[in-house]
Amino acid sequence: MRKRSWICAALMLAFAGVVCAADGPQFTFKKIRLEDQFYAEGAYYADFNRDGKRDVVAGPFWYEGPDFQKKHEVRPPKTFDPKGYSDNFLTFTADFNGDGWEDIFYVPWPGKEGYWYENPAGKNAAWKQRLAFGCVENESPMWGDVNLDGRPDLVFNTDGRLGYATYDPAKPDEVWKFHAVTPKGSYHKYTHGIGFGDLNGDGRIDILEGNGWWEQPANAADGQTWTLHPFKFAAGAAQMLVYDVNGDGLNDVITAWHCHLYGFVWYQQSKSPAGEITWQQHVILPSQPDVNSNELRISQLHAFDLVDMNGDGLMDVLTGKRFWAHGPKGDVEPDAPAVVYWFELQRKAGETPRFVPHLIDDDSGVGTQVAAADLNGDGIPDVIVGNKKGNFIHLSRKK
Repeated sequence: MRKRSWICAALMLAFAGVVCAADGPQFTFKKIRLEDQFYAEGAYYADFNRDGKRDVVAGPFWYEGPDFQKKHEVRPPKTFDPKGYSDNFLTFTADFNGDGWEDIFYVPWPGKEGYWYENPAGKNAAWKQRLAFGCVENESPMWGDVNLDGRPDLVFNTDGRLGYATYDPAKPDEVWKFHAVTPKGSYHKYTHGIGFGDLNGDGRIDILEGNGWWEQPANAADGQTWTLHPFKFAAGAAQMLVYDVNGDGLNDVITAWHCHLYGFVWYQQSKSPAGEITWQQHVILPSQPDVNSNELRISQLHAFDLVDMNGDGLMDVLTGKRFWAHGPKGDVEPDAPAVVYWFELQRKAGETPRFVPHLIDDDSGVGTQVAAADLNGDGIPDVIVGNKKGNFIHLSRKK
């Protein structure tokens, strides 16, 4: 019998949904399965009906909070064979037309057109489809404010260049504008690994990829090539997170080593008196685990989110196994338990920070996206998943 190595070796618990540490946080998770069909590999949240409660969008539906039992159609529903892929890799929300109602952007199959859907603003009407961008490439585009104008941007690659796209709420009929930060290179629709954050502390947002980071110049002209700092962060990254892990005032990098194999790492930044930046790798989960041991290993770490799960002021990492990333036979351990974990960042004076794993669930997993938000108002983030097993919410509950 194959060892169930997803269980924490430190403390084996009899059922899923309880964190795997004797001194762990005092909360559990209740799984709500919204759908048992494959609609999408990404899900997100917003208050779509402006009732003051967060709702969830997963695939073609949005579900009303706080109980998520009532669903509404955003676009025509279409199910997909879990041995293949969907047309919805990630999902993001924002008010794209400035009318005060949250809209929905669906990240498409890489290389396809990306559309956003206009909220009918409380009316009994269909969500209007609008073209956002004609070719959205990369398997894990990210959503964040790169140009610091107060609105989120889509970070991705297209036509061989890495960059970000911006939207103008005053011009909802116009496609989003892509701002290239690299020259044309080997980026393609299935490129893995992208991130953003201020890495050198100059107050400007930089962009990361698996093979280095691009420094945003001061007063960069639109389309100006940013400065490349080569460094191999990963062999096949997913979302790349930027955060000061050790609290020394320098931002570090957290990522999968290979999102279709194994490995979970963070890179500690050091800066010389002359300002030269170097990186030291710290292993959270090894890239070549001993498959005959009981040590925790998770293959297909294809989705990450940064969130303070336990309210201690430190950002933790939410991740898990992307179930059947390449179908039932395409990756290592494709049928291993589809786990969702959060890794608690712990700091102790004089010691290297560590990430302590806590199991949320062992039969849902993540997609190419996993998202966290406090949906039930208890002050503890909840977890939102859309993937080949269906659509899920893991609601936190205090013990």
